[in-house]
Amino acid sequence: MLFSPSAYAIDDNSISLQQGEVKEAGAAEALKLQAIGTLADLASKQTPVDAFLFDSSRYSKWQSSEEQHFMALYYDAVTVLTSGQGQGSLKSRIYGSSSLKSKPAQVFALISETAKYDDLLKEVLDNAGLLKDEPKSGIAAPAKHPIRQAFEGHKARLQAEFTRARLRRKCPNIESLKKVLAEEKGLLRKLHPRWARINALTVTDVQSVVKVLPQSSQVDKLSNIFDIRGKGHGYCTDEHIPNLLAFSPEVDLTNTIAYKSGQVILQDKASCFPAYLLLGNENSGDIGDIIDGCAAPGNKTTHVAAIMSAKDLNGRIFACERDAKRSQTLQSMVTRASAEKKVDVLARQDFLALKPEDARFRCVTHLLLDPSCSGSGILGREDIPRLSLPKDPRAAANNNSNSQAMTQLKKRKRDDEDIRLVEMDLEQDAAADEEAAAIPATEERLLKLSNLQSRIVEHAMRFPAAVKITYSTCSIHEQENEVVVSRVLASKIAKERGWRVLPRESQVDGMKRWKHRGVRNRDSKNDANTLDDEHLEACIRCYPEDDQRTMGFFVCGFIRCAGARNSKRNGESTLKGSNEEDDEEWEGFDS
Repeated sequence: MLFSPSAYAIDDNSISLQQGEVKEAGAAEALKLQAIGTLADLASKQTPVDAFLFDSSRYSKWQSSEEQHFMALYYDAVTVLTSGQGQGSLKSRIYGSSSLKSKPAQVFALISETAKYDDLLKEVLDNAGLLKDEPKSGIAAPAKHPIRQAFEGHKARLQAEFTRARLRRKCPNIESLKKVLAEEKGLLRKLHPRWARINALTVTDVQSVVKVLPQSSQVDKLSNIFDIRGKGHGYCTDEHIPNLLAFSPEVDLTNTIAYKSGQVILQDKASCFPAYLLLGNENSGDIGDIIDGCAAPGNKTTHVAAIMSAKDLNGRIFACERDAKRSQTLQSMVTRASAEKKVDVLARQDFLALKPEDARFRCVTHLLLDPSCSGSGILGREDIPRLSLPKDPRAAANNNSNSQAMTQLKKRKRDDEDIRLVEMDLEQDAAADEEAAAIPATEERLLKLSNLQSRIVEHAMRFPAAVKITYSTCSIHEQENEVVVSRVLASKIAKERGWRVLPRESQVDGMKRWKHRGVRNRDSKNDANTLDDEHLEACIRCYPEDDQRTMGFFVCGFIRCAGARNSKRNGESTLKGSNEEDDEEWEGFDS
């Protein structure tokens, strides 16, 4: 059945398909989403209703097992939407699931498109008055061609109401309607660009790559790529990071040869800050080897390699990754970016288990650290769709039975209980990995992460030849950011080895001009953040709601005083005398 009023407790004609509201997916829920999803597909096509919804050839293939596979897509979509809260973003719920029968990309597309157009579809169905003419159980869905047979009798009304809805919005065609709907729902204010870094390891002329990417028009500033009145898709060159472009979020780069060949790397702007802050001002005489302490999935590692190539810097990059599977992802990313000549992947290697006195690392001068964090700055974590569903004129008579019906939804039985691994490309793997770490950020969790993060930075300061470090997180919590910097500066190793923060005036130009700096006591309940104003100015912050449209992020640089760099004997004694905590048991980055 479709749109059955007894299946849901409807509040203001809107329902949030989340834990506590719907326990399990059932036939009614899947068919409901199927109907809205099909109409959403209609809304995303420049095709008349009768040519799209009611073309028999479109449904002729849905027979027997193929029809069951088709229905499984909607069951899977409802299963994802009814999963518990606190399980990450929509993408991580889908790509991180081992129980879905359908392809993850199809499930994600169905839910995303449905959420875009649910208000319009609700308007069309409400004004068409379908539900009052159907049995009380809802719109019956036959075994064969359920959507076509259920809606075919109402296609004239649906077509008429769809046209009226479009004209009410003064839209001449479907494409303009889609953009107006996005503006109505406030999606344009929430959208973030599709950030793409041109890989300097393989590309010397940025424009040569842009020419082969999906048709886009260059605009002069970031906000213009979201202009719904513009023609085509916009892109602009970033003002802070070299070789970084911002595309309209509607542009799909993943199917391009440039993306598949590693000429284009999809990487959030904020994620480009650590490598640029680390090497942006460096010259050939300033740099030896580099360690990326927490390297997977490899975007920052390959960015370091690209900057070294563009600046003709010598040296090797040691990329550490503790987890075996993530090590494979890291190696794949390095290979795809053509960075093998610069990068040595240290697979299944804990950074904290590295011995600074190891001969391999005697020339390590720079370290990039981006350890596990709460992931609170990652975009879209709370953006689980909230679907506006059509109202049934007969719903009032059934309101009393709603909550009882909710508890009676039966668990859907699956014929196949085999657990399958979801194959992801590098972009999806990176997103799923970061979001998997973002369990609820309790005070206990943040303190544990903060302790680990501090240990990692202090360990980096023990490498004898080290002169510069960047520390970053995709967190907005002060406990993981300014508090860590404060603790590290107060540590014994920092004082003995002459480490201090990289001041704002010494930062590379793009980072120096970035307006958001460190904060004090915004969310910490103690005085752990003891940074003064100068130190806070050295810290760099990014906010998801900012007009720069990045993810939430934090980065701070540390440099070693020139006098301390030349004191090799002092460095050796410090190494032996203040490395006691290295004997502690290492629990791994995900603890």
